[in-house]
Amino acid sequence: MSTVLDTCVKIGQPIIEDMGYSLVDVEYTKEGRIYVLRYLVDSQNGIDIEECALISEKISIELDKQDPIEDEYVLEISSPGAERTLKTKDDIQNALNKYVNIKLYAPINKTKEYVGDLIAFDGNVLTLRYIVKTVEKTIDINYDQISKIRLAIKF
Repeated sequence: MSTVLDTCVKIGQPIIEDMGYSLVDVEYTKEGRIYVLRYLVDSQNGIDIEECALISEKISIELDKQDPIEDEYVLEISSPGAERTLKTKDDIQNALNKYVNIKLYAPINKTKEYVGDLIAFDGNVLTLRYIVKTVEKTIDINYDQISKIRLAIKF
């Protein structure tokens, strides 16, 4: 399966980047009886439905030429969403000064989940500013301790 995804990334990434967007992720999954090839695309200004349609047209042409997937599938281009998972260290670096939700493999200070502003990341340790009962605190978390980190919406 990974070779199919690798090929789909090689086909889609240059098209997406040439159009001024960034490729966040590629998924190939079975949803019910239908296979879905999903490109998650973003930009500094977000992405709208018309932009997704344009990207879809260009990628579809290349996928038809190279035909990397044997099964019948649906091509989907979409935004990763407001609370998208940060999958790489680059994603985390690009999320500096944003509100994030962090889940840990093991508790730090008896807590396995933190929500706050990501204020620093040196590639190995990130610093989070968060509030506990109106008191502002900071915590350093090693990258290896994180089971999941995603953007969060502040209410």
